[in-house]
Amino acid sequence: MLQEINFDGIIGPSHNYAGLSLGNLASASHAGDASFPRAAALQGLGKMRHNLALGLAQGFLLPLPRPNPRFLSAIGADGSEDRRLLAAAWSASSMWTANAATVSPAADTADGRCHLTAANLVTMPHRSQEWPDTLRQLRLAFADAAHFALHDAVPGCFGDEGAANHMRMGTSHAAPGLELFVYGTSGGAFPARQHEQASRAVARLHRLDPARVLFIEQNPAAIAAGAFHNDVVAVANERVLFTHELAFADPAGTYAVIRAALPEAEIVEVPASAVSLADAIKSYLFNAQLLTLPGGEMALVIPLEAWEHPRVRAWLDGMLASNGPIRRVLPVDVRQSMANGGGPACLRLRVVADPATVDPRFMLDAAKADRIEAVITAHWPETIAPAEIGSEGLAAKVIAARLALLEALDLGELA
Repeated sequence: MLQEINFDGIIGPSHNYAGLSLGNLASASHAGDASFPRAAALQGLGKMRHNLALGLAQGFLLPLPRPNPRFLSAIGADGSEDRRLLAAAWSASSMWTANAATVSPAADTADGRCHLTAANLVTMPHRSQEWPDTLRQLRLAFADAAHFALHDAVPGCFGDEGAANHMRMGTSHAAPGLELFVYGTSGGAFPARQHEQASRAVARLHRLDPARVLFIEQNPAAIAAGAFHNDVVAVANERVLFTHELAFADPAGTYAVIRAALPEAEIVEVPASAVSLADAIKSYLFNAQLLTLPGGEMALVIPLEAWEHPRVRAWLDGMLASNGPIRRVLPVDVRQSMANGGGPACLRLRVVADPATVDPRFMLDAAKADRIEAVITAHWPETIAPAEIGSEGLAAKVIAARLALLEALDLGELA
């Protein structure tokens, strides 16, 4: 049966705070802090367990090989020239699987298969190295060619950040939907990471009906304020778009086009007078998972930072009292990820599919979660100080930790 499956990234053993992501205010503000990889991975697993307990289908993707000597070798470096290059080779940023790929469900595509295009992530050097290993993993998880079509990343002249700048709306996950591609044109001091031509290329590769595709410009002011991805200021699920007033360059025009294409659409707009753009970005209110629960009601899974923010909490309380389409708000603790600039939405890739068509090794259940937890507890470093990045001892520990996880999950071919 077709349903939405959230594939969360298991936070890798090299999780650290190097501050490599220009425009990501949380990442920059924690640059140079000590990180806690074990706590981070257990928090991420806790979010997966939380959603599994809600009765939702839950999958996972694995950390990529780190440190990555191929990255340094390709640029003729060994890391001694620039600590930022060394840190890039150690980056655990693949944990944010919203950037792994863009996904179009079978109901939207001309050939009736679910299409996935790996994101090239070329704007940030530490992320640009990810997509070949990510695609290798996706090709394993979604190997059933009768149900899935996988594509290489679009050429690097067009920046593509994956599902973090893509939304889908429809009457249900299984019904034909309206796909929304959000691109940037100017970020002032910060780069606009999603290029319009990358979005258009993905739509063509996925063989989408042009009448059911929208290309929407992100508000340059939102990028300049730190909304480096659209999912920092907007999220959609089935008929509902949950968005900040300043998310899009032309909000009124965007809403009108959405309503014309999907008359059932409900737009929940948070006014800037209630929650400023700065508050939205600091709390990651919109970097949430907007989910349809098995009973049919919608829930918003938010970071604790949003729940604890007084102005955001006041708005959420008012929303719940208004009897709108979002009926539950569920806070989760992902503080280690949040400190590096990624909330609940960053940690997951949404795939509409029949779970039976997915390689079962990538699907989570309680017993598998216990196995993952045991490996993390036994092998993930408790803490990483900035000066440790590049040390042979830590490298050996990080490599061994990932290999232990692959062994526990019978995924040795990803070694």
